[in-house]
Amino acid sequence: MGDHAITLIVNGTPHRLLVEPQRVLLAVLREDIGLTGTKFGCELGECGVCTVLINGEPALSCITLAALCDGDKITTVEGIDGREAEIVAEAFATEGAAQCGYCTPSMAVMVWYLLRRGDAPDAREALSGNLCRCTGYTKIIKAYERCIQIASR
Repeated sequence: MGDHAITLIVNGTPHRLLVEPQRVLLAVLREDIGLTGTKFGCELGECGVCTVLINGEPALSCITLAALCDGDKITTVEGIDGREAEIVAEAFATEGAAQCGYCTPSMAVMVWYLLRRGDAPDAREALSGNLCRCTGYTKIIKAYERCIQIASR
């Protein structure tokens, strides 16, 4: 099997790429496009630190084949914007929710996604797919709750 020619629309910018059939989206985002905000974690789809949005829905980029994303719209942490992004940044900074910072991009993407959707599930439910390496959940949960409070004003 040869390489596949694909186009990914990443954070609004089209990227034409040749990718090997087994190459995962996370590797393409980081190594080919240069967006390193999305992190490698377990590489098994269990920790959530590689979470991006594909066509507006959360997806684990470490187990998503890039070749299957041809024409898809991908949003990474570098692409979150608008009022919701400002709310997330303010809340995470105020609550000190970054700690080591490794899980922060995926947490920010998920919170931004939920704010955009207008959905406010329980913090533990909302972030259950995103693991924190240094067990900083208390501050992350406070930041999420602050985001919901600010957004509801």
